[in-house]
Amino acid sequence: MTALVTGAAGFTGSHLVRHLAARGDRVRALVRDSARAPVFDPAHVRIVLGDLTEAASLRRALDGVDVVYNIAARYREAGRPASEYRAVNATAVGTIVELAKAAGATRVVHCSTVGVHGDVEHPPANEDAPLRPGDVYQETKLEGERIGRETAARTGMELVVARPTGIYGPGDRRLFKVFGHIAKRRFVMLGRGRNYYHITYIDDLCEGFRLCGSVPAAAGRTYILGGGEVTTLAELVRITAEVARVPPPRLRLPIAPVWLAGALCETIFTPLGMEPPLYRRRVDFFRKSRAFDISRAKAELGYAPRVGIREGIKRALDWYREQGWI
Repeated sequence: MTALVTGAAGFTGSHLVRHLAARGDRVRALVRDSARAPVFDPAHVRIVLGDLTEAASLRRALDGVDVVYNIAARYREAGRPASEYRAVNATAVGTIVELAKAAGATRVVHCSTVGVHGDVEHPPANEDAPLRPGDVYQETKLEGERIGRETAARTGMELVVARPTGIYGPGDRRLFKVFGHIAKRRFVMLGRGRNYYHITYIDDLCEGFRLCGSVPAAAGRTYILGGGEVTTLAELVRITAEVARVPPPRLRLPIAPVWLAGALCETIFTPLGMEPPLYRRRVDFFRKSRAFDISRAKAELGYAPRVGIREGIKRALDWYREQGWI
């Protein structure tokens, strides 16, 4: 089939483009700037310029497409107004669904986040767990789900919502702050790490997206896509240190004063449009549990994560070494 992938210049989107192309799909990679587009196989991938907030460019990109994978998102960045998050993470979802239907596409797979569930009080959480978004990114991602479903119901478009857990693998920069810093012996542990943290290797996630786009019974459903193993943060840190062949981090600080310091930094720096050196949400990484039940995706999609945590971390660390980061 012919697939359109939005956010194709990003970590997840670029991996998905290659994953779909390797399985025989004709893929259009939507990017805003051709100069920043990754290198794809031109025999199977065509780069198209467009912006989620510009309907005309979306119409051109959608012409002749069978399925759309909406991976693009406005992620957290200091000083960015809420309206910009809403334009990409929420309003644009409805636009994509409506224009995809008009163009003759059969399905839209929308990438949301497990962040819409917030702190999981009774892990593991499934798709029906309470929704408690904690910041503007998570709030607008949840709003995007709602707008997407409403538009799909009105137009008759098939919509599948995917909520990935923390994504990692070669090419990822976000979890370098954990894996890379442990390998470089610069990681500082806050608290005891008894909270759960659920990660997903990028190849497994891409296969989950493909199943969302191709399994007939998935239409209208929501799926959590996560790795096959769930660990506490302390266990994840220990495993990473073992894989990196370094001693586990010894420096441990109490959470409460660091969280208060993060609140103070946000109060001072955010109104000035400057990146705070410390965020409360970064401290939340050490205290909020994020463990999820992927039974629905297994049962209804045939989703079966193949890359274990140790192997996935090894691949990520190998890539960091190739880049000269560790």
